[in-house]
Amino acid sequence: MSEFDEYKIIKELCSDSDAIRRAAFAKVVEHFSERLYWQIRRMVIVHDDANDLLQNTFIKAWLNLDSFKGNSKLLTWLYRIAINESITFINRERQRSFLTLDSDQANLEEKLEGDIFFDGDGTQIRLQKAIMSLPLKQRTVFNMRYFDEMKYEDMSKILGTSVGALKASYHIAVKKVEDYLGQND
Repeated sequence: MSEFDEYKIIKELCSDSDAIRRAAFAKVVEHFSERLYWQIRRMVIVHDDANDLLQNTFIKAWLNLDSFKGNSKLLTWLYRIAINESITFINRERQRSFLTLDSDQANLEEKLEGDIFFDGDGTQIRLQKAIMSLPLKQRTVFNMRYFDEMKYEDMSKILGTSVGALKASYHIAVKKVEDYLGQND
């Protein structure tokens, strides 16, 4: 894979030539797919749902390419789309299934345990269950910080939340995960 020059890619995405834009967007998809997939997957758990939401993310990005002004990094913009798609999906599933927050967690745990694409061991399943016990916003912040090692400043741009609030949310989420794992030893 060739080096990804974001400045050059953004310039190509703004080109008047449809062929240049398509080629640049193909590079964006290739470069960011795996990272976005795992962010989405950690939110929705099921592989097929994550694949669908990843595709929706890139479709929305392509359709809204003209609104991308380059004020943020491409990854920040794509994360915002992916997270919004995931939250919309989760809320729609919750409404469709008439799930309460407690039954939503049980439903996610059931999906995790039944997912043939999940290859984690018992410890990984316990960690995922602990993360699923978090409220959606805390779960999102935890995943971005813990798994992606994302800076609070970047998370702030993606989530539209202050750095201080994100730090507090992450701290609380870590404490809840530790407590959950401690209770279930």
